[in-house]
Amino acid sequence: MTVMKPFRPTPENRRLFDNADKAFQYIKEIYDANTGFLRETFNAFTKGKIPDGRVSAHYPYISITTAKAEKVDSRLSFGFVQGAGTFRISLTRPDIFDQYYKKQFQLLLDNHKVPLEVGVAQERIPVHFAFAEGMHLEEGLTPDSVTQIRNHFDMPNLADMDDTIVNGTFGSFSDGSRPLALFTAPRVDYSLHRLRHYTATSPVHFQNFVIFTNYQFYVDEFMRHAQDVLSKTADPEIANYRKQYIGLVEPGGRITVNANIENKETAMERLTRMPQMPAYHLMREDHNGITVVNIGIGPSNAKNISDHIAVLRPHAWMMLGHCAGLHETQRLGDYVLAHAYVRDDNVLNRDLPQWVPVPALAEMQKALEKAVAKVTGKERGYDVKSVMRTGTVVTVDNRNWEITGYSKLMERFSKSRAIALDMESATIAANGFRFRVPYGTLLCVSDKPLHGEIKLPGMANKFYKDQVDQHLKIGLLAMELLREQGLENLHSRKLRSFCESAFQ
Repeated sequence: MTVMKPFRPTPENRRLFDNADKAFQYIKEIYDANTGFLRETFNAFTKGKIPDGRVSAHYPYISITTAKAEKVDSRLSFGFVQGAGTFRISLTRPDIFDQYYKKQFQLLLDNHKVPLEVGVAQERIPVHFAFAEGMHLEEGLTPDSVTQIRNHFDMPNLADMDDTIVNGTFGSFSDGSRPLALFTAPRVDYSLHRLRHYTATSPVHFQNFVIFTNYQFYVDEFMRHAQDVLSKTADPEIANYRKQYIGLVEPGGRITVNANIENKETAMERLTRMPQMPAYHLMREDHNGITVVNIGIGPSNAKNISDHIAVLRPHAWMMLGHCAGLHETQRLGDYVLAHAYVRDDNVLNRDLPQWVPVPALAEMQKALEKAVAKVTGKERGYDVKSVMRTGTVVTVDNRNWEITGYSKLMERFSKSRAIALDMESATIAANGFRFRVPYGTLLCVSDKPLHGEIKLPGMANKFYKDQVDQHLKIGLLAMELLREQGLENLHSRKLRSFCESAFQ
């Protein structure tokens, strides 16, 4: 058997490109050859063929060198490097990031008028990450063979997977070059595998507009909406709208295709046991569809899943969920559009200290307010104030916050001007700020504990039944409005740091 030859990190494997597509094709060639080499060698290992020495393969990289500070189109929040020097990053999964990579490459070429260098990085591909669909390497091997894996193959190294670039504490690589993107290839691969584990869906199905929710009611309503969108209609205008979505992917990989495009059997059975944070994807060909993730309750879950979805570079994410209304004038079912956050969630304190403000993003705020007005029929400007209030949301890490001291709570809420409290929104927003992903929050008041309206089973069930449908429609419409704005208008310069990486 002839084992394919991998690309090595040698000078002869470096090439210069002034064409984004050709640069991408060479990256794909390196990646496919090197991961194929690892898979082939490891499969032989499982059949008893022990490698001679250590088996290693490397990620591809891309870099750009600027001799002087270029005059660039600074209206964008991405697409250019700052100052003179060399900037590089290792890359992975060209099958997922093809359009994303090509877009970033073209912006660099347009802005700096110098070629891109593509080659083989020093960073080694862990053998686990060579199996894109998450193969369990140890399955079927003897205990002795499992022990031998690390003796012959590279394993995941946490030193290559931290968030120092994102957090602004990285500096430069060993050769003096600076990061071209927020994530190295190993960090991306780590999260792609975590996504499959937590959501039971492949990263290839995630869409660019993501809705987080903390209640299954929203998922059920999203499923009803998706099934309606994918169903056959004789109305040409409705059919034209529905055709933008090609299918729905559920946990476990079950796919329902759009009946307005083709007739095809639904693939696979539904899972009988849900993963920790199931994801559902209403897909478009351009990946600008909508993903809904039930993150469950609590800031730890919110941080966990957004840490991983961030590597996919979504265009926007938002939190849709329920909250406690803190003002006497609020009614059950009223909406809260967050424009500020009190971050009592605590899970991001090391990565993003509490003294860092998390600003409201105008693009998100306008889309959400417009969607509320349209869906509720309150489109006469001032009328929307009768169903929605804009203000500060408190996010806590204690579900029993109501019994921690009434007088202290009232003082704290009054000083912060808070109007609502939940357990996820500030975490989602703060991680959006940290990862440069546009973020927004629209909550629905489901109880008012400070005013004697405590959530009880019977009342809660009726509330959910009456309100979830409208709330979800608002979120879906807001995402479609954001999509219509275009990428250049959506990503905000508010999220750029002093020494920002070039990739969006």
